[in-house]
Amino acid sequence: MASGATTVNTANPTDIARPPLAMDVRLRLSVMMFLQFAVWGSFWTVWNVYLDKTLHFNKVQIGQLYSTMALGAIISTMFAGQLADRVLSSEYLMALFHLGGAVLLFVMARVHSYEAAYWAALGFALLYNPTLAISNSLAFHNIPDATRDFPTLRVLGTIGWIAAGLAVDFLLGSNAEVTNKPLLMGAVLSLGLGVFSLALPHTPPTGQKGDAIPFLRAFGLLKDFNFGVFFIVSFAITIALAFYYTFTANFLTDLHIPKQATVQTFGQMSEIIFMLLLPFALRRFGMKGVLVVGMSAWAVRYGCFSAGHLWIGLVIIGVVLHGVCFDFFLAAGFIHTDNKAPVEIRGSAQALFSFLTYGVGMYIGNILAGWVSQHFTTPAGTDWTKVWMVPAIGAAVCLALFLILWRDKPGRVEDAEMHGFPVDPITGSAPGPTA
Repeated sequence: MASGATTVNTANPTDIARPPLAMDVRLRLSVMMFLQFAVWGSFWTVWNVYLDKTLHFNKVQIGQLYSTMALGAIISTMFAGQLADRVLSSEYLMALFHLGGAVLLFVMARVHSYEAAYWAALGFALLYNPTLAISNSLAFHNIPDATRDFPTLRVLGTIGWIAAGLAVDFLLGSNAEVTNKPLLMGAVLSLGLGVFSLALPHTPPTGQKGDAIPFLRAFGLLKDFNFGVFFIVSFAITIALAFYYTFTANFLTDLHIPKQATVQTFGQMSEIIFMLLLPFALRRFGMKGVLVVGMSAWAVRYGCFSAGHLWIGLVIIGVVLHGVCFDFFLAAGFIHTDNKAPVEIRGSAQALFSFLTYGVGMYIGNILAGWVSQHFTTPAGTDWTKVWMVPAIGAAVCLALFLILWRDKPGRVEDAEMHGFPVDPITGSAPGPTA
């Protein structure tokens, strides 16, 4: 691997010595994570307000526009994973996709019809969404210990999202959420990341030309029952996640809560805390315990939103729970995927996880959120109590199924012991060969 290969102490298979992450690599990966999520966070949480209050789209149309990000994952993420594993270095893919994304964000800021907004947003999603998996894969490829090092890098993405949200309210002027300024800011940030990506650690493809196609091998991981259960439940829980991203700002607006972008950053602030706690939680409670806590938080959050009309504090609690929801399920899920996938198809395995969560799950969730919200909307307004009960019940069902069905096993899905690599008793992963 680039920047610090894994060293195995063969005298004691349970004692795996991993060197520290080099500071220059840490800085570059940290900037990458910061900008990666600043681009998304600059407009995503308040875009629905602009679409509703300024462009006057209905909630079904808003849900469909938000679903374009998920379509980007469905259509292009697996393809991008194959490129990263077999064809083109990850840093070049990041540069190409983000430079193109900057152009399309500018177009999104200038159009006013639903059809034009939809196609521009879909084009942006096709370029941006694969970078979620590629940036994770690039980071995992260049760090010695995923469980120890990845949370400290990924937390910079959270800080980037927070910084972008605060900038919307405090740098772009009053009522910026009803203007195209957040989209223009996202275009500038995407341009900056596209250029900066050329300075990222060189991360060449790891798959061999004679290997099976990484796409097919990654899908083949689902034949393992427990890995399949994990991926299916992850897909289902992100249907509930879509409700949060699609309509929280509208919900806050209807409750007359000002500065919606800033209020929503409370969730990312808590995400910083729980991201830093994630390595300790994994060691103390194991992967299943962490995932169960994360899934429970989804149901509690939407329950708080549903009762938010009774006490505004419940809404704030629901927003703050985002840190537990995201870190203890989705971030932990990326780590679990890295721990389980064979090293030569890590890029495609990460892409598969994004495909099923940020892709299919989010797409269905965005469409469903639009229809549910429109169904409970009358000339008098939207009945948010009923809207939020739908994802609350869905998350509770997912949690019950996960508790009943999932049993994790140590080692990678393709038995690491047959390759002569010991299994880490803490993470359940094997270090794999070094490149």
